[in-house]
Amino acid sequence: MRIIIIGTAHPYRGGLAAFNERLATQFVDEGHEVEMYTFTLQYPSFLFPGKSQYTDSPAPARLKIKRRINSCNPFNWISVGREIRKKKPDLVVFAYWMTFMVPCFATIARHIKCDKSIRCIALVHNMLPHDHKFYDKIIPRCFVNKMDGFTTLSEAVIDDINHFDRHNKPKTWAPHPIYDHYGSRIDKVSARQQLGLDPHGRYVLFFGFIREYKGLDLLIDAFGDPRLQDMGVKLIVAGEFYGDPKPYLDRIRSLDISDIVILHNDYIPDSRVNLYFGAADIVAQPYKNATQSGVTQVAFHFEKPMLVTNVGGLAETVPDGKIGYVVEPNAQDITDALYRYFKEQKEEAFTEALLQEKEKYTWDRMTRAVLQAADASKVKSKK
Repeated sequence: MRIIIIGTAHPYRGGLAAFNERLATQFVDEGHEVEMYTFTLQYPSFLFPGKSQYTDSPAPARLKIKRRINSCNPFNWISVGREIRKKKPDLVVFAYWMTFMVPCFATIARHIKCDKSIRCIALVHNMLPHDHKFYDKIIPRCFVNKMDGFTTLSEAVIDDINHFDRHNKPKTWAPHPIYDHYGSRIDKVSARQQLGLDPHGRYVLFFGFIREYKGLDLLIDAFGDPRLQDMGVKLIVAGEFYGDPKPYLDRIRSLDISDIVILHNDYIPDSRVNLYFGAADIVAQPYKNATQSGVTQVAFHFEKPMLVTNVGGLAETVPDGKIGYVVEPNAQDITDALYRYFKEQKEEAFTEALLQEKEKYTWDRMTRAVLQAADASKVKSKK
């Protein structure tokens, strides 16, 4: 098939770009002809909370990535839609994640769909933003109406799409595949030495962009508990602040735990991700709300036990008591689980179970789900 993927890709950085590129690579491995259309302007600078939107890493090999889309220029949307339509792809996949992209993506799709033979499938990471406003429950309908079908990474997102979809369009889902492109696993002692950590310490890792909904404040409060301090457990926070860091820093000072909270608050390049996961005993995702998380799938790749909160689809991928813990999003439950993990020395048993569990999260399941949605949309259009 001739497939075009529209969304974030190199030179943009972050989990969405990584996902789209890895998906494209899987389609190529399966014998499809793939092009990626990404942005010349993704966000206006004032809307971007981080330090930079761009990566210093080289472009991924084997992928055709075209920078064509200006998210703020309606004339550009029309020309991109027409350009893609003239190429007559079999399938166009829109990698959708936020309401801001609705006017751009909907306009591109409208001009592509002047050719009724082209299938437009939305691969939806989040239908509603984590911190959604009233307009987030209205505007996305315009995008949903232009799609022929949908693929998601959790059943919870299908429920959100159904809020907008009046025509019962085909929907499939597959769990977020494992991010397996961050290098090979590295042993704890070596990883910790390279990061300047105690080779024989106990470490909990919080990884990724720091936003309010991710609950780092809950995890910091958990480390105020003397039980973790007495066990010598330390917290590594590896990721860039997407917001004001002051509330977190003030909380660390007020709890007097600066000596056990290690802050590495720059963007972590792909080449160093394996060091942080290699150094950790367990990965914590104390999210206050979520649909799914790419951090979970990085932890699967590096075979690290996890603590997640019982929100969105996180509990679907971390069987409680088997490869980690599922707790309610509050500091007390987080503390209790971490204390139990180290006291009962669960790492070996959880890691052994991870080796079996990770087999569920392959990229070919995701491509099958996308293609099934496309095939089902063809059948529906003929009725």
